[in-house]
Amino acid sequence: MFTIMAAWLINVAGRPFTEPQEYDEPNATVSNILAELRALGVQVDFPPSRLKSGSGEHVCLVLDHLAEEALKRRGFTFTRPKYPAEKPEEDGVMDDDAELTLSRVEEEMIEEADHEEEEEDMMDLEALKLPSSHAQSEPSSKPDRILESTVDAAEWRLEVERVLPQLRVTIRTDNKDWRIHLDQMHQHRDGITSSLRDTRSYLDKLQEDMGKTLEKVGSREKYINKQLEQLIQEYRSAQAKLSQAKERYKQASAGVTERSRVLAEISEELEKVKQEMEDKGSSMCDGAPLVKIKQSLTKLKQEMVQMDVRIGVVQHTLLQAKLKEKSNMTRDMHATNIPEPAAGPLA
Repeated sequence: MFTIMAAWLINVAGRPFTEPQEYDEPNATVSNILAELRALGVQVDFPPSRLKSGSGEHVCLVLDHLAEEALKRRGFTFTRPKYPAEKPEEDGVMDDDAELTLSRVEEEMIEEADHEEEEEDMMDLEALKLPSSHAQSEPSSKPDRILESTVDAAEWRLEVERVLPQLRVTIRTDNKDWRIHLDQMHQHRDGITSSLRDTRSYLDKLQEDMGKTLEKVGSREKYINKQLEQLIQEYRSAQAKLSQAKERYKQASAGVTERSRVLAEISEELEKVKQEMEDKGSSMCDGAPLVKIKQSLTKLKQEMVQMDVRIGVVQHTLLQAKLKEKSNMTRDMHATNIPEPAAGPLA
């Protein structure tokens, strides 16, 4: 929920942001949200791991900054709140809360009378402190004898019962008055007490039934465990055997894996050897190399004949050159020997 709200606020703030999906990486999503928050100019001094839970102080801080940026983007400004005008309360007569009985009025009147008597006594004490001349000038307010009523008590009671409905005083109810709240608290307390008194017996009975049921369930569970103890032991032994078999299977699987690897290597080498044998067999059974050898021999023979011819030509050429050189040498020798006898007599 946090990532969805953050993505929506970032889009509202004018930054393109893809809404994260359920199977996205949480760390990447939170890092992208913080990157967008930094791009909006907000300083972030806490790691992204604080936002992975989706709740807490840092989550509220991020949502607060994003909401401010979104409101700025939309041009929203806060204005002074306008309070509705209070309507005058209607005067109503409430039978339970707004009526004061005659007894309450009489109590208030008695309290006022006692208060006035206390004030008069205080005034009298003050008056006693004054000079005696002033006390003599004022007549005494104390009656000469005890006042006695001349009204019959039965007639007084009848008159009180007759005027009692007219002595009820109605006051305007104020919901903010503490007396009303106190009366409501007393009423709620009385209602809770009466409801608790009625429901306590049902709750006690329910508790007793639940306790009996739990005892029955516990006894039944013990009986079932006792009856199935042999099967449980067999099941545990079977579990132990199964774990041992699994361990042996793991060990055997490891050996099989190693042997499979060795078998694969041997198979690969065998394939190479087979391929080499096939190549050699094909080369031995094939007559093409013999044909090539014969052709090469024939070609060598032809080249040897040509070489012999060339060698004979070269030898003949060399022989002619040697003979020519020899004839030249003999001619030169004869040419040098002929003038010598003629020079003797002249000497």
